[in-house]
Amino acid sequence: MSPIENLTLTCDREGAFSEGDIIAGMVSFNLKKDTKVKRVFVKAKGDAHVHWTEGSGDDEKSYSAHRRYFKEKVFLVAESENGNVLPKGINQFKFSLTIPQGSMPSSFKGVHGRIVYMLQAKISRKWRWTSTVTKEIDFFSKSIRNINRTVTPQSGLVNKKVGVFSKGDVHLSASVNRDVCSPGGTISAFAKICNSSSKSMKPKFSVVQRTVYRAEGSTNTSSNVLFKSVGDTIGPNSEATATCNIEIPTSVIYSIDNCDIISVDHLVKVYLDISFRFDPEVVFPLLMVPPNWTFPCEEAGPYPAGAFGGQSYSDFPAPLYPNPFPTGSDAYQYSTPEKTHQTNLASGSEWPQDAPPYGFSATGYTPSSIQHPAVPNNQQPEEQPPSYVSLFPPPGQ
Repeated sequence: MSPIENLTLTCDREGAFSEGDIIAGMVSFNLKKDTKVKRVFVKAKGDAHVHWTEGSGDDEKSYSAHRRYFKEKVFLVAESENGNVLPKGINQFKFSLTIPQGSMPSSFKGVHGRIVYMLQAKISRKWRWTSTVTKEIDFFSKSIRNINRTVTPQSGLVNKKVGVFSKGDVHLSASVNRDVCSPGGTISAFAKICNSSSKSMKPKFSVVQRTVYRAEGSTNTSSNVLFKSVGDTIGPNSEATATCNIEIPTSVIYSIDNCDIISVDHLVKVYLDISFRFDPEVVFPLLMVPPNWTFPCEEAGPYPAGAFGGQSYSDFPAPLYPNPFPTGSDAYQYSTPEKTHQTNLASGSEWPQDAPPYGFSATGYTPSSIQHPAVPNNQQPEEQPPSYVSLFPPPGQ
């Protein structure tokens, strides 16, 4: 029977960590007798992994990929072949690890993959099973703050001939009041519809979360509708304006763009539901960030100060240990030896300096999977989409 009891691993700080942050805490365990150990250490690591299977029987094929982002280790009891004798009773070790700088993706768990950051403490004894305790930590990537934000509000338009079973065409102009939001937040979307056709239609608003897994040259994509709302019916040969307050669920996953095997993005869709026809739609990219996320500098975008909360994760001070932990008569404490091992940080892709997020333009787009007819001759294809103010002027103007 092992003399090691109640092995625990605790952190001094709760909440999410980011690149460059310090992870500090304590490893504690009780020894039923004086015990010789080979080594005691704590390590932190970040890994991404994807796996899925396609086909069946003889045609079944599995796809998988793995990425290691960092691995840091600190010895609490230096390794010794002859062993180190630890005294009977409660043993406590303070530790401190620094997450390397660089572009690393946020924590994520999905159907076909995950991005996980772990803390692990191990006690090794010669010719004995290793005693291990593991703690998962929440990680949010700071690299998202380096994106040059697009100007809000965003707007877009689409023209579509109804044809076949009806006459006329449809003009849809849409806007959203922001392209950044947090779980539990609200976005305002607006649509102005000119229905010159003989068919009735309904305006619809939705938010879609799209996850893409990549491995061995193949991709597996899943989509999840986070929000959907349907407006009133718009009759033939009429005009209407529709608005919608889009509520983002609190459980939504943050956007991920800096992992080459897993990506998560979000889209706001404003579209028209027309029976027996392809639905014309305008799509806007949406960046999903934590509630206390803030822009790092003025160049980040024309957003109101404090629009997304206060202190950023990277602003937390490094934990200090000027005072000893409370001890009992049988408690032993040890200071942390210097870090003795570090592996290289895996390289991550950086956002281009002028690139809009996720490769979308600031004015929205119509997906290529839906083929729309050419703009009629009486339209001006080079005309810029209308601004939000022009579509919905303030009262009294």
